[in-house]
Amino acid sequence: MSQLIEAGVPKLRLHTIRYIDRLHKVTNLRGVFVTGTDTGVGKTYIGTAVIQALITRAIRVIPRKPVESGCTFVRRELFPADAASLHAAAGRPGSLDEVCPYRFERPISPARAARLEALRVTIADLAQAVQDGVGDECFLWVEGAGGFYSPLASDGLNADLAVQLGLPVLLVAADRIGCINHILLTAEAIETRGLDLVAVVLDQTMPESIPAMDNAEDLKQHLDCRVFRVEHVARNDAARPHLASLVELLI
Repeated sequence: MSQLIEAGVPKLRLHTIRYIDRLHKVTNLRGVFVTGTDTGVGKTYIGTAVIQALITRAIRVIPRKPVESGCTFVRRELFPADAASLHAAAGRPGSLDEVCPYRFERPISPARAARLEALRVTIADLAQAVQDGVGDECFLWVEGAGGFYSPLASDGLNADLAVQLGLPVLLVAADRIGCINHILLTAEAIETRGLDLVAVVLDQTMPESIPAMDNAEDLKQHLDCRVFRVEHVARNDAARPHLASLVELLI
């Protein structure tokens, strides 16, 4: 059995009103904005896997996680573990400071962590940090923090940064009972913001406990994007050739 199960192209789509014009985006760069239905759903794990697969295609990937909270001190400096994983997967282009210039120790939303430190970080600050040093020939991989509507900066959410960048969105969710509701709500929010949802990745973070459950199959009745499922057994597969179809979709 394939370790990545593709649900196929669904027949229906969500019906929403797009009230944010695409002209709000500030960049024409090629890439993807990675968001989740929640925190801890596997955004960075999926990101490192796909980035490595892109690198094997001779694509120059520039990773960005412009703000990260829950960092730990290493040699008296805050170390952003997720950003470092993305950086390493891409072959460490540029410096880690370029990948993640804004770091906070408290494991809470970046917006609140910054406020508690009396710092003001805006969506414009994050958008500028994402774009710095990125050429037209690069593939920009941007990972948000938490879910699509999680507070990210003093003046906005992950959704606001995604709109500023105008990149297609890759949505990651933990493949567990209850995730369909979270995915459909997030997909509707993405569409309402005038952004393209390129794919949904269901990350099976734990061994499947409900054999009859098939979230990927159920989701294809409601979404008009591709849905992929990474099985738990695949998480230790360093080569991850099963991600090839997702990589083809992104490029």
